[in-house]
Amino acid sequence: MKDKSSATAASTVTTGRAGGLALGALGVLGFSLSLPATRLAVQQLDPWFVAFGRAVGAGLLAWAYLRVTGSPRPSRSQCRRLAIVALGVVVGFPLFTSLALLTQTSAHGAVVIAALPAMTAVFAVLRAGERPPPLFWVASAGGLLAVLAFLGASGAVRGAITLPDLFLLTAIVLCGLGYAEGGALARELGGARTICWALLLSLPATVPVTIVAALADRPHADALGWSAFGYLTVVSMFLGFFAWYAGLARGGIAQVGQVQLAQPVLTLAWSALLLGESVTPTSVVAAAVVLGCVVLTQRTRRPALAARRGGRADQR
Repeated sequence: MKDKSSATAASTVTTGRAGGLALGALGVLGFSLSLPATRLAVQQLDPWFVAFGRAVGAGLLAWAYLRVTGSPRPSRSQCRRLAIVALGVVVGFPLFTSLALLTQTSAHGAVVIAALPAMTAVFAVLRAGERPPPLFWVASAGGLLAVLAFLGASGAVRGAITLPDLFLLTAIVLCGLGYAEGGALARELGGARTICWALLLSLPATVPVTIVAALADRPHADALGWSAFGYLTVVSMFLGFFAWYAGLARGGIAQVGQVQLAQPVLTLAWSALLLGESVTPTSVVAAAVVLGCVVLTQRTRRPALAARRGGRADQR
């Protein structure tokens, strides 16, 4: 009976991990268009309006979702954690990527942002108490080194970092924090409710900034510009997080977070296809290396963790 219980527990862990990876991959697919869409939007719209306006639009969608589903209010401690989520993914990442992509290409930004999974893993340890195995960190470090090598080869790092790259690196830190905190909180609230409450609680800050930005520079764009803004609002800021946070909660923040290393490959393809940006051989090599690293991270496991889970299942 004990063997059957252990087998059942191991199967549950494996199924949860596979489901988490699938949801995480779906989220990454949605996010892969974020940088090209941002690049398109900020060429016609003020970057502050793009960053905060999309949060307002997504916040209204979040209000409708929470009202229709009758979701209970989060506790006071959960609200404090939701503030961290909002700082990272509702405000920080959209704002600093919008500022960076005013002058930088989305293809360049895609490879720099490849450092995000490593940052997410660090915050998974600091904020969620996860303990990935050593091989995981080796693979993550490999992906980060590939990004740094890309920056050096492309001339972005020559004695001093450029302002757009500083914006991108700031976005990485804040987004990694928001991902880890949101993934941990999604274990309590669920992926959809986590991002919805973060968006809703952000409205008192995002609405005034959006209004000021709109008054300072009247929003005017063609159909392509507004379509890009709409994508950022509905997918990048709203629906993508439904799958992403659910995947992090089910499969582990550090482990599933590494799936995003595949995002540069997709974003480079979108950048070339939609924006006509040149994809250099250096970019392709860097993207291939980080893609290999994500495969390696997904092959790392911590057997002791599964055994402990199986032991607890036996005790129940």
